[in-house]
Amino acid sequence: METYLKGCRDALKGHMRNSFGQLHVVLGNEACDIDSMVSALTFAYFLSKTVDSGKAVVPMLNIPRAELPLRSDNTFLLRESGLSQDYLLFRDEVDLHSLKNLTITLVDHNVLPVADRTLENAVVEVIDHHRLDRTLSTSCQVTTETVGSCATLITERIVQKAPDLLDQQVAQLLYGAIITDCVNMAPEAGKVTPKDSQYVILLESRFPKLPPRSILFQSLQNAMFDVSGLTTEQMLLKDMKTVSGGDLRLAVSVIYITLETFLQREYLQQEFCEFCHKHNYNVVVAMTISFIDNKEPFRQIAVYSSSTRNRDEVIKALEKARSPHLNLTPMSSPYTDLKAYVQGNVLASRKKVLPIISDFLKDLERKMEQLEDLELEDECSQEQGDSQQYCEDTVMEEDSGVPPTPMNSLVEGCPLDNGLPRINTDMLVEKVSKIISEEDDDGP
Repeated sequence: METYLKGCRDALKGHMRNSFGQLHVVLGNEACDIDSMVSALTFAYFLSKTVDSGKAVVPMLNIPRAELPLRSDNTFLLRESGLSQDYLLFRDEVDLHSLKNLTITLVDHNVLPVADRTLENAVVEVIDHHRLDRTLSTSCQVTTETVGSCATLITERIVQKAPDLLDQQVAQLLYGAIITDCVNMAPEAGKVTPKDSQYVILLESRFPKLPPRSILFQSLQNAMFDVSGLTTEQMLLKDMKTVSGGDLRLAVSVIYITLETFLQREYLQQEFCEFCHKHNYNVVVAMTISFIDNKEPFRQIAVYSSSTRNRDEVIKALEKARSPHLNLTPMSSPYTDLKAYVQGNVLASRKKVLPIISDFLKDLERKMEQLEDLELEDECSQEQGDSQQYCEDTVMEEDSGVPPTPMNSLVEGCPLDNGLPRINTDMLVEKVSKIISEEDDDGP
């Protein structure tokens, strides 16, 4: 696999020089957690060995390269699997919108974000374990199943179609992703399914040199929860997904410390405000996760927005949710723009909370469309009223106008039709002189 990844950059450069060839990009989600990264890398490797040789296939991590160090568990797994970060391609290194003859497979998500909607026609396949939110079409093959990890579905595809591609390196990537997403396969975490367990056992049996499950999981957890030295912005970006709808754009971030500890950060509300302004978000939902005695998960939620209305609407949607019920209990918060809650339902991970927020945004969009339709109807009614009033005013003006001077029946036209006769001084003098002369002629 290392040799394949080394050649991906050259393959991409070759396509950009000669756009007549086909390029297929396997794209993970914007959070770029371990599951998303591993699914993109391994499925692209699988496709490169099983599709037509005339098509270049490359994996792409859906974050800027500078953000990878924030995902310390990702970098740990890459290092343990013997893969260098230098071989990877990142979203800020290629403008997908400018590429020709492009096809895309989405892994670990099934709907493109708003900024990428123009790429929709290029999507030919989806492999995901989240709720299906995309519209099905004959041009896109969709594989969705609510297993614990998308890497489980990738492992299944490789085992069924090209089992010889599984080697120690590929197996360790897939293995690390599955046990991370399934919380070390613990049933009490509510993530693992029979299919996840089936393929973890298969990998363990075929590759006995894989690190012991509990040791690898704990090492990945230690790396994930190491947020020492990170700024608030970096902590929010570390594991973040975005959702949009109507005029709202939300960031949903997983924070790997308790909310009490997070709220103690100096200038936190100001940093949230700056984060929203910089990245163009209206609302931030921070979901914290920690573990009691390193075993039992403990979840909390904070909702930030400088807009009271936006903040309250998102909180109301979370509180009213019934599928699943989050069991939110208010916590004290030192900040007016940030509301905090204990999440009683510890099984409701971000994977299950995101659909709640998506449904809220869809409902918001519908309400906005209805309001726009009503406003349009009002405008049309007003325009019709104005037009009718104009016609009525015109008729009244015509009806109330002074009738023209009646024509004299004995002459053609009226003497005043051409206006009053013009009179000047010479004419008056001449007229007066004529009158005097006539009076002199008549005598006394």
